[in-house]
Amino acid sequence: MAPRLKLRDIAFFERPVHFARPFRFGAITINATPQLFVRVEIEVEGRGSAVGASAELLVPKWFDKRPELSPAQTVDGLRRSLEIARGLYLARTGFLTAFDLHASCIGAQIATCAKKNIPALAAAYGPAEIDKAILDALLRGVETNFFDGMVGNVAGIDARLSPDLKETDIAQFLAGRKPLPRVAIRHTVGLDDTVEGEGGVADARENAGANYFKLKLSGDFAADAARLTRIGKELDTLGRDYKVTLDANEQYADLSALHALTDRLDHDAALRSIASRLLYVEQPMPRDITRQSPLGSLAAHGFIIDEADDSYDAFPAARALGYCGISSKSCKGLYKSIVNATRAAKWSTDGARFFVTGEDLTCQAGLAVQQDLALGAFIGVTHAERNGHHYVDGFGETPAAEAQAFAAAHPDLYADAGQGIRLSIHNGDLLTGSLTATGFATSVHPDWSALRPLEQPKSLQEQLA
Repeated sequence: MAPRLKLRDIAFFERPVHFARPFRFGAITINATPQLFVRVEIEVEGRGSAVGASAELLVPKWFDKRPELSPAQTVDGLRRSLEIARGLYLARTGFLTAFDLHASCIGAQIATCAKKNIPALAAAYGPAEIDKAILDALLRGVETNFFDGMVGNVAGIDARLSPDLKETDIAQFLAGRKPLPRVAIRHTVGLDDTVEGEGGVADARENAGANYFKLKLSGDFAADAARLTRIGKELDTLGRDYKVTLDANEQYADLSALHALTDRLDHDAALRSIASRLLYVEQPMPRDITRQSPLGSLAAHGFIIDEADDSYDAFPAARALGYCGISSKSCKGLYKSIVNATRAAKWSTDGARFFVTGEDLTCQAGLAVQQDLALGAFIGVTHAERNGHHYVDGFGETPAAEAQAFAAAHPDLYADAGQGIRLSIHNGDLLTGSLTATGFATSVHPDWSALRPLEQPKSLQEQLA
């Protein structure tokens, strides 16, 4: 029987994050954006009160890519998603399991946000961040760590939001998990990143010894092919067996454009290095086009969805269209990741292969990267995109004392090699040992006094005034 809890308070904060280099993906280039922090207080039935926390960047133009909206307007959409979710969660005044809270609010969250012109992917951001903080508080309240707690289904996850699964499917999946002791990083090569020479993709000071690389695509197959050829030549100088994934961030307009790309990958000798090491292609087409476009023969190339993953039925729908995988991002919802990993395990029989990947919207050092890393290690993600150490200088604007507290509590994850405290990468891998701390993968909470309250979201009318 999962423990029940009652919510006492939800508070939101933010901190500016300035990037060390521009991050260009799809049609957007990010140089700075705020990081959200969530603080919740709960009462665990029969055990007293506990405080939990979570964090995530407020990333512009990813959750909502509509061209008529500015980057700032899409960030405000995420703030509105958070405020709507806060109201819905706090309205549940009785004792409930953590998953009861999520399941009882997610439908109303999506519907309320839709009325306010917030798309489903952005709508899910609010519950996703609150759920992580609630789970952290719950694990602290019952004095256990994330891995042991989830094996025992401390959150009370059931199949009410995934009728294609049985209750026993989820219970058996959770009970059988053995978290990975290390997860390989997948180094992102953004569209503005240097390819050749110093600071390029083969520079160990930049790629941190990675054996996996995630290469961003622009949607122009000729330009992408030329750039992939350059990247392949550089990666071949590493002298090790690397693997790559491609991410189009919805930039390929339709199936015909996608056919043009795959034809080049299949037949262009200059692309052989990349094509022979390609694991999958992520979210090639816009999310709306994706839902209307069966892949047909293209499915053999291995495609996954990411931005199109905006509901609990997205993975079964994508499977029917020919997709073989789906991304896990804690900013899209940790419970959905677990449900999708359960599906992938159940479907991967009789030679079929379905999988969940680890993707990252620049999870920053501290809470965000630790909780997302723990989720991936728990569901079996062997390599995950890790952007924060590449695009942001260590802990960024985090106060030194707070960064030092994280490094002291998690010495396998952080180190200071003379340039400040940074993520510590061991032969291309991150270690998960210290994530077994009581709570959701962290012994440390941020310095709440050093954070500013979440900026109040403006209405579209105010923004346009």
